[in-house]
Amino acid sequence: MIHASKRAMGIEYAIRDVVLPARELEKQGIKIIKLNIGDPVKFDFQPPQHMKEAYCRAIMEGHNYYGESEGDIELRKAIVEREKKKNGVDITVDDVMVTAAVTEALQFIFGAIVEPGDEVLIPGPSYPPYVALVKFYDGVPKAYLGIEEEGWQPDIDDMRKKISEKTKAIAVINPNNPTGALYDKKTLKEILDLAGEYDIPVISDEIYDLMTYEGKHVSPGSLTKDVPVIVMNGLSKVYFATGWRLGYMYFVDPENKLAEVKEAIGKLARIRLCPNTPAQKAAIAGLTGPMDYLDEYMKKLKERRDYIYKRLNEIPGLSAQKPEGAFYIFPRIEEKSKWKSDKEFVLDVLRNAHILVVHGSGFGEGGEWHFRAVFLPPVEILEQAMDNLEKFMRERLG
Repeated sequence: MIHASKRAMGIEYAIRDVVLPARELEKQGIKIIKLNIGDPVKFDFQPPQHMKEAYCRAIMEGHNYYGESEGDIELRKAIVEREKKKNGVDITVDDVMVTAAVTEALQFIFGAIVEPGDEVLIPGPSYPPYVALVKFYDGVPKAYLGIEEEGWQPDIDDMRKKISEKTKAIAVINPNNPTGALYDKKTLKEILDLAGEYDIPVISDEIYDLMTYEGKHVSPGSLTKDVPVIVMNGLSKVYFATGWRLGYMYFVDPENKLAEVKEAIGKLARIRLCPNTPAQKAAIAGLTGPMDYLDEYMKKLKERRDYIYKRLNEIPGLSAQKPEGAFYIFPRIEEKSKWKSDKEFVLDVLRNAHILVVHGSGFGEGGEWHFRAVFLPPVEILEQAMDNLEKFMRERLG
């Protein structure tokens, strides 16, 4: 047998791994309510009409060629304007890199900064690619815990304890996946102060930045004075274009500390050639066009958030914090005696309640004995899911 590399074989992605047993049930004719993947387009959400038209027009007008490795210059200008308006950051097109969504931006960043044995602080729990990609580059992901009782706000004291001479960066996902937490301005300032104290950059994942409910998103890029911040964003969530696989990253680097990192990321961008060209034309339309569609979509999501939060907290053996952003909820499994692990719980729910969610341990340290569910489906589907889940828990707990 020809063996695969250890780095590739070591990759795990819990969100999609749980799909395999669900497919086996579907082959038996069993209908599964899927609350596992954060794809709004699989439900009743679509990119705005002006973006869809721009994508089709770009193809028909012949924009089907290799583009610039850094991304379309007009798109980068639109990103500069968008981020100046949204976050008040003072950046130029040279600070912006267009990527195949946030996932590729992460690949670029960790590929550029992580040497074997280097450590990256990530939220605990965290979106799985953070753990997987740091490990892929032979680094060590170190989780700083969220305080569940405080709506999963980062534990700054724990973060400080996790910093060592090997720490290369602090990653922030805000609003957070998988918990739905929204980090406040005070917390972000504390993270920046800590990063400045140890002279390390902050990596800020802001893909859900306009998907907030009671609060408002703040970017560390808008708060920093001397700490370098790398911000990532994209079309998948706020612009409801998950399958287009287009995103961007930019550098807020007042003292030019990341010059070499930017150069390395440029090299990585060149060997992958370029991002999707027609999608970039559509992205210009999205970033410069009207966003009134978001009001309707967020009204839907808030109704669904409120419903699932209420129902989960009424089910015996479960409890949940109210998400302040994104479209995820991360309930705790209070009653552990019936299952060996949270993954066993999730598979039991799948086989007997026919609901597909993701085990919390799949999101790394801090996720154990939880599960992640999306509240993207309409309320009537969520109602069926919660009815099934409540019946299941009452039967299991006697």
